[in-house]
Amino acid sequence: MTKQDIKKTNIIWYLISLISFYFLRFFYGIFHKELTKEKYDAFMQFVKFGIVGLSNTILSYLIYCGFLYFFEKMGWFPEWDYLIASIISFILSVLWSFYWNSKKVFVVKEGEERKVLPALIKTYISYSFTGLFLGNVLLIIWVKVCGISKYIAPFINLVVTIPLNFIINKFWAFKTNKTDEHKDQNNTNKEG
Repeated sequence: MTKQDIKKTNIIWYLISLISFYFLRFFYGIFHKELTKEKYDAFMQFVKFGIVGLSNTILSYLIYCGFLYFFEKMGWFPEWDYLIASIISFILSVLWSFYWNSKKVFVVKEGEERKVLPALIKTYISYSFTGLFLGNVLLIIWVKVCGISKYIAPFINLVVTIPLNFIINKFWAFKTNKTDEHKDQNNTNKEG
């Protein structure tokens, strides 16, 4: 793979792609390995996933704070306002993540198909597992067992949950199937 293989569709994305290319080329060079287009594309898919995840984290926090502020001002749910705000922010931010991941990260290619509703349900299940269950278990470990600050611990969780979310989303939630037409073409090519 060479620098010329990087598409110049948008200056910001081009710079991110270029930096990633030189980083990977350096890293692969250390181990005397070849950087192929497939390896680069797989890494860039993870980078896109990270960008969507960052926007998702920011959006989730803003929604949480917005609803919390609104509930406090209205005097609604005084004992539960933070939990209701958290649930609303979770639902909306996962929907945001699903939309952008399906449009920019796990794109359906020609000859493939993905059913939207099952993929959306799987996305909510995967984020519930990593974000709610695993995230809270890890928080308990970091805070109660390791004595790490409650404010730092969620950032440590990201080291575990981001790669895990990527794998779950790539191979389960956003998994595509070949279309019937594409299957027929493959069978015809094998027979001929």
